[in-house]
Amino acid sequence: MTATVRTGLARAKVQTLDRVVASIGETAITRSDVEREYALEALIDQGRLPRTPADAAELARVRDRLIDQKLLALEAQQAGEGSPNVEKIAGERLAGIRRKFPSQETLDVDLRSLGMDEQQLLQVLEAQERALEVINQRLRPGASPDQSEIQAYYREQFVPEYAKRGQGAPPPLAEVESRIREILTQQKIDEQLAAWLRELRQMRHVKVHPF
Repeated sequence: MTATVRTGLARAKVQTLDRVVASIGETAITRSDVEREYALEALIDQGRLPRTPADAAELARVRDRLIDQKLLALEAQQAGEGSPNVEKIAGERLAGIRRKFPSQETLDVDLRSLGMDEQQLLQVLEAQERALEVINQRLRPGASPDQSEIQAYYREQFVPEYAKRGQGAPPPLAEVESRIREILTQQKIDEQLAAWLRELRQMRHVKVHPF
């Protein structure tokens, strides 16, 4: 086999392994971007790199989450600098991630395998917190439930679930109203967020491709 043929095969292999699986406008998202995100999610959530590679279905879910993150990051950039609380929360999350690892060296080794260091991980966490801040600023004001919704949730969901746990008489609505209000608020935010992200995908000309 000639050197030219070997080089051509090598390039074809790289293109196959790292093909574009989505785009946001002119910005491409490759398979390796998605695989790296899959590993980074495990590192953040579980304190370790994944033991097995993701299948196509899981990679598709990660790709969609990555698209959403990038769309929200663009919105956060337009909104300007986030509150000082963003850096504080991101720093606390980083400290929590450190505690999941047996040593700082172990964390550093895993981060290097992803082409990252701890400062870059902190930047990722800060970006996530800025996105959450933008979501709350945009969606929370219109997500507050009215009293009838709170009463219906208490009657139709809270009381039956409490009875299933066999913990005796449920607390009165007044004692759990703030908790129910937040549950319903989060549900409405999730619904509004899904609709907003669909709008952003159209506005930013998002395209997805199979793995």
